[in-house]
Amino acid sequence: MSQRLTNREDWQALREVPELVAAILSSDAPALRLQQQLRAKYEPRLVRLALQLVDSRKRASARFERSESMWFDRVGLEQASSEIVSRHKARRFEGLTWDLCCGIGGDALALGERGLVIAVDCDAARAQCCRWNAQTYDVGRNVAVIVADVGKLESFDGLVHIDPDQRAGGAKRSHRIEDSEPGRGYLEELVSKGRGGAIKLSPAANFLGKFMGCEIELISVHRECKQAVIWFGELAGELPAGQANLFRTTVLPDGATLSGHPLGTPFRQEPIGEFLFDPDPSVVRAGLVDVLAEEQGWWRLDDREEYLSGNSPADCPMARCFRVESVTTNRVKAIREAARSAGFGPVEIKCRHVPVDADKLRRKLKLDGDRPGVILVARIGGRTRAVIAERLQQTVA
Repeated sequence: MSQRLTNREDWQALREVPELVAAILSSDAPALRLQQQLRAKYEPRLVRLALQLVDSRKRASARFERSESMWFDRVGLEQASSEIVSRHKARRFEGLTWDLCCGIGGDALALGERGLVIAVDCDAARAQCCRWNAQTYDVGRNVAVIVADVGKLESFDGLVHIDPDQRAGGAKRSHRIEDSEPGRGYLEELVSKGRGGAIKLSPAANFLGKFMGCEIELISVHRECKQAVIWFGELAGELPAGQANLFRTTVLPDGATLSGHPLGTPFRQEPIGEFLFDPDPSVVRAGLVDVLAEEQGWWRLDDREEYLSGNSPADCPMARCFRVESVTTNRVKAIREAARSAGFGPVEIKCRHVPVDADKLRRKLKLDGDRPGVILVARIGGRTRAVIAERLQQTVA
């Protein structure tokens, strides 16, 4: 069961009074006064719902091009794939696709641009929002929305996309696949019997060691890992020789992709070079740090760190590049002297596995230079060190 959005009739009633939403958007009155004014004219339940809708549409502006006309509340928005991610996934689909647990339709919209879609959700209000959102994106004729329990559907003709609910029963979000609805058993059966498709999961989900024979893709947007996608059947890539899974990382909006297996590339560790590289979080989560290092000619600094190093700068969308100024011990005095010597004033402080209170360290440094810098605290050759560096500008697609 998905977490219920609200009563379907309430959404229908709100849709029939567009002047209520217009009144909220045009008002500059304080929130409490505005609610009092609106409740004098409209039912309180509709006022509450309209305020939620307006707030959600504002939050969605960076994720959907037509957010100002879409239908969802906060939770519905949080559970939906953003436009850039859903369109990336939709490129693999052709023909009829079943979008199971469709929610408010984040994926159905992109799939509807590729072919016919049957979108299914057990919550009538979410299904209604999906239907309206498909109309907003001019794919209403391609998206048929039905209210049903996906666990009771007998068979699927075509491909499948499924977004199992990770807040089943209204509970706190869980990253355990076993706690999702439908659960692991249903998903594994879908993989074994389905023609092909995709399972959308949180990047923090416990997918490792599961879904043998599938491709596992980690997708990031502007260096924030957004989804793990289990590709199965005819939509999955070819497995590396002798491995049970293919792992892939894709960074958006660049669209760069890297694939392989964490155990398919030798580990290489050397002293720090002239440049340091910070891999995208999707590369780290996919376990492809060494694959990236081999492809770029880089190496690791320590077996406990994902930071990489090399002797040439690189404009690589898979990693941020830093020019190394110096390396010091992880002591405030040593870091301060090195940062002042480099002329640093404002500094960015980065770490992965070494705990650092960035604000506290920044206050202790008391830097007064005018050059922006970066301090990366990391293990290098078994010891904790501070790397004093300059961030290099990189091309952004």
